Amino acid sequence: MPLRLDVKRKLSVRSDRVKCVDTHPNEPWILVTLYNGHAHIYNHDTQQLIKTFEICDVPVRAGKFVVRKNWAITASDDMLVRVYNYNTLERLHQFEAHSDYIRSIVVHPTQPYILTSSDDMTIKLWDWDAKWALKQTFEGHIHYVMQISINPKDNNTFASASLDRTVKVWQLGSTQPNFTLEGHEKGVNCVDYYSGGDKPYLVSGGDDRLVKIWDYQNKTCVQTLEGHSQNVGCVSFHPELPIILSGSEDGTVKLWHSNTYRLESTLNYGLERCWTISCLKGSNNVALGYDEGTMMIKLGREEPAMSMDSSTGKIVWAKHCEMQQVNLKQLGSEQQLKDGEKVPLSVKEMGSCEIYPQTLSHSPNGRFVVVCGDGEYIIYTAITLRNKSYGNAMEFVWSHDSSEYAVRDGNMVKIFKNFKEKKSFKPESGAEGIFGGSLLGVKSYSGLSFYDWETTNLIRRIEIVPKMIYWSQNGELVCIATEDSYYVLRYNPQAVTAAATNKDLMSDDGVEDAFDALSEIQEIVKTGMWIGDCFIYTNSLNRINYYVGGEIVTISHLDRVMYLLGYVSNENRLYMGDKEMAIVSFELSLAVLEYQTAVMRKDFETADQVLPTVPKEQRTRVAHFLEKQGYRQQALAVTMDNEHKFDLALHLGNLQICYELALEMENEQKWMQLADVATKRCNFQLVQECLNRAQAYGSLILLASASSDKQLMATIGEQSQKNGQFNMSFLASFVLGNLDKCLQILIDNNRLPEAAFFSRTYLPSKIGMIVQLWREKLKQSNMERSAQALANPTDYENLFPGLVDTYKTEQYLKKQTKTFAAKDYQSVTPNWERHPIVEMKEAENNGDFFYGPVQQKNGSDEQEEDEFDDAPAETSKTTTSQPPPKQQAAPPAANIVVPPKTNIPTAAPSNNKLTPPGPPSSTTVSSDRSRSQSPAASTSSTTIPIKSSTLQTSKPPTTTVQKPSAAPTTSVRKTSLSDLEKELQEFDIDLKDDVSDNGETGAEERGSDGVKRSDKFEDDIQFDDDEVDEFLKDT
Repeated sequence: MPLRLDVKRKLSVRSDRVKCVDTHPNEPWILVTLYNGHAHIYNHDTQQLIKTFEICDVPVRAGKFVVRKNWAITASDDMLVRVYNYNTLERLHQFEAHSDYIRSIVVHPTQPYILTSSDDMTIKLWDWDAKWALKQTFEGHIHYVMQISINPKDNNTFASASLDRTVKVWQLGSTQPNFTLEGHEKGVNCVDYYSGGDKPYLVSGGDDRLVKIWDYQNKTCVQTLEGHSQNVGCVSFHPELPIILSGSEDGTVKLWHSNTYRLESTLNYGLERCWTISCLKGSNNVALGYDEGTMMIKLGREEPAMSMDSSTGKIVWAKHCEMQQVNLKQLGSEQQLKDGEKVPLSVKEMGSCEIYPQTLSHSPNGRFVVVCGDGEYIIYTAITLRNKSYGNAMEFVWSHDSSEYAVRDGNMVKIFKNFKEKKSFKPESGAEGIFGGSLLGVKSYSGLSFYDWETTNLIRRIEIVPKMIYWSQNGELVCIATEDSYYVLRYNPQAVTAAATNKDLMSDDGVEDAFDALSEIQEIVKTGMWIGDCFIYTNSLNRINYYVGGEIVTISHLDRVMYLLGYVSNENRLYMGDKEMAIVSFELSLAVLEYQTAVMRKDFETADQVLPTVPKEQRTRVAHFLEKQGYRQQALAVTMDNEHKFDLALHLGNLQICYELALEMENEQKWMQLADVATKRCNFQLVQECLNRAQAYGSLILLASASSDKQLMATIGEQSQKNGQFNMSFLASFVLGNLDKCLQILIDNNRLPEAAFFSRTYLPSKIGMIVQLWREKLKQSNMERSAQALANPTDYENLFPGLVDTYKTEQYLKKQTKTFAAKDYQSVTPNWERHPIVEMKEAENNGDFFYGPVQQKNGSDEQEEDEFDDAPAETSKTTTSQPPPKQQAAPPAANIVVPPKTNIPTAAPSNNKLTPPGPPSSTTVSSDRSRSQSPAASTSSTTIPIKSSTLQTSKPPTTTVQKPSAAPTTSVRKTSLSDLEKELQEFDIDLKDDVSDNGETGAEERGSDGVKRSDKFEDDIQFDDDEVDEFLKDT
């Protein structure tokens, strides 16, 4: 029977003539050297050209990777060897190696050597560690040396093929060949060694169109392979498969069986002559170079022929035709295995197999092991490897009963019982593959069909093209793996039994209710097995997962491709192997799997019995599984993770457990989550505590405002300020109406611009002080011009229309504080609909409000007196005086602080000021009635601590005025004539053409008797109308 060998094309690229190809062992790369003088590196996974070397203008006949140095070495017809770094594409070195074309390069597997052969009939050894020194020259051939190959079993020997019709074997260090193999009728183009340990063979191909296999120990030709119609240019023993590959100028690549020497297959891709072949140990990939491009093909499957008997712990595998065995029971109980690490096992040789094993599997009871390959099968005893039965078969599968099995021979399926053929049948749709288990599965072009082992009756036909089928131990569950997903089905034997007696339940596709679809998972299954109701598998992303109840759990991530072997329940370990036959293990608790299986079957009594055996470190995983199944209350009792327990208690509404866990973890996020749930439960006391512990002052403000809790709001303001959350403290104070504290918070945080605008809106009496602080801050920051550009309403009231009304409104609103009941909400006018200034004026007109200016303080008294003394002599300084009106019945007068003068720019118009007459040496104080209501000319009597600067104040002399609504103050500022007229009209004073356009001079204040007052004001200032008229005329 022919060798079952699948050939898949992985890469196909067109190019100029390819002279050499080489495969990278670690990266998916192939190096291609071309006749046009270039070299390319392709990624055969993505089929992309990733690197290009423009080497020379003549053919590059050889190229090799040196992986341990990250090099690519090339040899060309200009007799030069060049060395490149294939990562950076930098040329590191070049030297002239021969006096004629260089035909071949090989890299020593362990030493820093390369061997080159040439048309100059020599072979040379080069040492790159010795600066590419020539170590040895091998002479003996009398024609071109076409190729050389190092013996993989003895790195000190190599063979060479020459057009002198011979193959010579050489020893490093010896100048003469060990021996010469003669037999080709024409020149020999290629040579390669067999890498297996069972045969001392090498293969050669020549211009006589023959492929010869040599025994280099006996120095004889073992076999001659005929079939090519042109020169044979390349040959290779495949390092993993029993295959000899030969490429010829007839455009074909032939695959020969290395044991039987039978021609298995001929490949022709229409790319003209084949010049080179490259195989890689550990891989089934083969690279081919042609006249018109490069091909990469994959032969067979890379999954190793391995099988494990879980009951005995024995693992059997095949290396080529050699059968080997390891026993897991050799491991001592004191030996601790780590997940993902190689298990130290001693290998036992079991002997050779008569066929090349492509698949290998134990019977369900572990007594037998079957080897299938080369179109045949052999059943051996598992212990002694004694031949029990054999026959022709393309495939072999076991039933759940170890005495029953089936084979596929073409489209015929045969069923055996106790090693005797019981039945055979030919499916209607043909048979492209068979699968064992509780039912016999047959794959055809139309889908998948399940048959009964006893009667071969059709059970169910499913329109799925399977790649593999896995049955659970009890035969209830089955996994059907396809190329891009897998399906989990439940088998109903009761429905099949019922259909056997009632033909109405049968259809052309079998029993409709035979299977129930449970899940479809979009993952690619590489290998899999069932443990209970848990399906464990490896996927295309190199992860170990298991499926249970519709959920996927990842056991581990793998760093390479691994294959499932079996599970040892008493060790709670899962064993896997790779293609190098290295065995690794991972811990997987059987108690966890049993518990999950019981839960899936809703057998909670069994689950409760198994739970105590589940390790504590695994219980959180079990709890997650229970949660996904909808059993949150059970998961809460099982989990050991506080985070998970908190989440479960939160979902279940168990606030007490949540509160205890939050106290233990002291996590802000947990307090916030608990506060949200407590809010939904209307447990506002718990909400307040949670928010307080989480320092969520924003939410606390919402809670306090919603519940009208002033004490809580005040507490929020204090605590947030202590914790540095000044925005929350500001908001809390603002909600409480504590505007002075809001202003202080802005000042403390050096937010002076915001403080200025805040005071302009809510506390206009403080704006002068804030602007002064703002100026000082700018001056400290060397921003003198910006400081001078700021307009202080104290100095430039004409720039701030209606400022006096805001002073009055501020005082009016302070007296209007009133508490309303919540029931009056609809009848109370909202703030955004009120007009405070209008309300103030109405109250003032109705006599319900009297404006009383607050006591003010300002700068140095000495500076003030000096300015008043010098006022008459300086035209740029002025004070405006207005005599008060007649005394009226009013509340007690307020004390007014006389502020210092301010320099006014000379560009200001002078006709806006009133200057009373008086001697230049007067030091009396002028009263400006046009703006005397403004307390912003000086600092309020309330002391506000300042962080950035300190405003020094001293108590100057004060004067008492009986009119409460117009307390006189003295200030040097620009005063518009219209404002002065309005002010004088309040006192019944007519200002017609009495105001002169004289320059600004110093002003004095006169008493009721017309005599100038000194700077000590011990008596109240009083005026009558006649004195005012006289004063105006004098002015």
